[in-house]
Amino acid sequence: MDKKIKNIGSISGKVLLFGGVYSNLQALEKLKSIAENLNISPENCICTGDIVGYCAQPEETVQLFKLWGAQSILGNVEIQLREGAQDCGCDFREGSRCDGFSQLWYPYAQSKLSKSSIGFMAGLPNHIQFDYAGEKVVVLHGGYENVSEFIFKSTPWERKLINFETTQSDVIVAGHCGIPFHQTKDAKTWINPGVIGLPANDGEPHVWYAILNDDGGKLGFEHFSFDYNHKLTSKLMQNGLLPEEYSRTIITGIWDNTEILPPVESGLQGFGIQW
Repeated sequence: MDKKIKNIGSISGKVLLFGGVYSNLQALEKLKSIAENLNISPENCICTGDIVGYCAQPEETVQLFKLWGAQSILGNVEIQLREGAQDCGCDFREGSRCDGFSQLWYPYAQSKLSKSSIGFMAGLPNHIQFDYAGEKVVVLHGGYENVSEFIFKSTPWERKLINFETTQSDVIVAGHCGIPFHQTKDAKTWINPGVIGLPANDGEPHVWYAILNDDGGKLGFEHFSFDYNHKLTSKLMQNGLLPEEYSRTIITGIWDNTEILPPVESGLQGFGIQW
């Protein structure tokens, strides 16, 4: 299927970037209020995909996202739901703990979503592109060619550079890996704003997003974390249908395992985000 690329033209002002809502209604409610308090319009709020995922309220989360009017691209979860697939397409190693957990949360989400919610997600673009402060920005989920590719800060720059060359972009905003980071090299900038649906394995229950700014006509950005009613999120996940390990992660800020992480990121578990 051909990629659907949404070009939203040239935009200005603050742009709120986030990813991985993961059916976490409480986190989305808080982020929406943050955007409103900062007077950031919904059109300038952009998600890197995976609106649905590990947590307990997929239908409510999609409906709030639609009501808010923020923008999003397709994550691997949206693609799989659109296709009626039987797995999340996260590219977890077969037989791994993450793979086993996905066999619980993915069918749970699939069973809870209305046709209208799946239709909404099916209509999302694969990528969003826009001009900002004189830079061409492209929003991806994992990689341009592979939506489920895990790209971390320690991933070789050559792997990132392929995405810049393919998209002819100056700035890439990407998600999927679950840990916020940024990296600038060769006049190119890769920004992963993090996800709001689960903690970033940093030992804190808070979650992460980023804001682009164009003060002085130059592109700038900053990462932020926020607290929300994570205890309610965790309690709702303890329904006998979802992995209890993920409900604990919501509280502890520590992932159940580090099997998807490269050695560098794995070694930083519980030590906070290292900028």
